[in-house]
Amino acid sequence: MKRFDDADFGLTWLTTMFHADWTHNGTTGAEAVRYHLDPDLEPEAVLAIRRDAQSLLDNLDTATIETLWQAATNPEGTFSDPRRGFTSGSAWMETIVHLCDAWLAVRHVVAVLTGADTEDGADILDAVLAEIDRARILPDGIRHALVRCATGCTPDLAFRLLLRSISEAGHRVGAKLSQEQYARLRVLGSAMHYGEFLVSEVEYLVEQP
Repeated sequence: MKRFDDADFGLTWLTTMFHADWTHNGTTGAEAVRYHLDPDLEPEAVLAIRRDAQSLLDNLDTATIETLWQAATNPEGTFSDPRRGFTSGSAWMETIVHLCDAWLAVRHVVAVLTGADTEDGADILDAVLAEIDRARILPDGIRHALVRCATGCTPDLAFRLLLRSISEAGHRVGAKLSQEQYARLRVLGSAMHYGEFLVSEVEYLVEQP
């Protein structure tokens, strides 16, 4: 089986757009998301974003959502940045869901995710939890939020957020991965049918012998 995209997807793909210069694409978070919901995106891309945002909204408290969003975008910043127009984690997920619904409605999309794109990683929950625990380059609060995501939402979403959190830690504090860690991450990515460019986004952090 193969997913619709060989790279990142869903909400974690969207978090990569909220880098230091994100305001070039919108004066508020909602405007930036609307900008990145390009008319030429595949419907599966928007459906995946909506699924992830709805899962967080339905299963996690607002503080945990805020921790996860920050970990995947700017772990040293604060969620309540008035420039972004965010009021709470739950409200932000609601906004993303509504923006996805608007995109899908205009295009009369009635499709659903199928095949590999429905893989939630339920059968490798324990392995995902173990990798979250081993990710000591992340603060306890982020790891605890990732655990709640893995058990309350899906291991797939938690694992992708783990990769984003590790990547941000690498950018900001020079965190490194052991070769053994990276090998385990690759195995888990393969089990969830990720494309070749998703887990490899953190390969640059692997310590060289």
